[in-house]
Amino acid sequence: MTDLFDLRGKVAWITGASVGGLGYHHAQTLTEEGVHVAISDLSSRASDLAETESKLRNKHVRVLSLHTDVSKEDDVRRAVADIERELGTINILVNNAGIAIDAPALEMRLEDWNHVLNVNLTGAWLCARTVCELMVRKRVKGKIVNIASTYGLRADMEACAPYYASKAAIINLTRALAIEWAPFGINVNAIAPGYFPTHMTKTVDEDAEVKRRFMSRILLKRAGDPARDLTGALIFLTSSASDYVTGQTIYVDGGWTAT
Repeated sequence: MTDLFDLRGKVAWITGASVGGLGYHHAQTLTEEGVHVAISDLSSRASDLAETESKLRNKHVRVLSLHTDVSKEDDVRRAVADIERELGTINILVNNAGIAIDAPALEMRLEDWNHVLNVNLTGAWLCARTVCELMVRKRVKGKIVNIASTYGLRADMEACAPYYASKAAIINLTRALAIEWAPFGINVNAIAPGYFPTHMTKTVDEDAEVKRRFMSRILLKRAGDPARDLTGALIFLTSSASDYVTGQTIYVDGGWTAT
């Protein structure tokens, strides 16, 4: 059983991994399991990324931080080349980078719509494709985990149409890539978190009525705790325990989408 979940010595890339978001917790989980990790985020979040790197460093694994805009192909290709040079061939990709812009659809600017889709969807595809190219070239049977959302299955009262649309697309992109890349031994799955307090949910946390509405939908009657509730799903989907699982989305939402 232990061998099924053994990740020691693997190399992972986690996008959007600055302190304050779920990406940091994904990186923390993998480093604690003995994985060498590359963490990336925008250069505008350099100080947060540096803090993440300092928190993750230990004597057992190597940590590489990169300033990467996942919506730009040149940035993505540069990041993959840097990771291969510094850490080795990537075994695991966690496509976590994502943004949200709130505005009613009638008032949403085209550039804001495109910005969300370019980061959340196109960025995930660019990273997955570029990492897959490396895996195929090196004959690595790797694991790709896309971070979706319960909002990939349903929308909500908050006016955030491009975010909802992008996360729904991520779920079906996961299926499509799983079909295409199965012959190469590459598993592609997704995790869809529910309500986890992060910098992206700050407005929810600060509005008592909105938070009450969120909590009323969660069957387990509590917000998610990344360290407690996301760790198992991530280790499962990045380890040999999930070798016969591909194209699937695991909803870690306290039962939100069960009703």
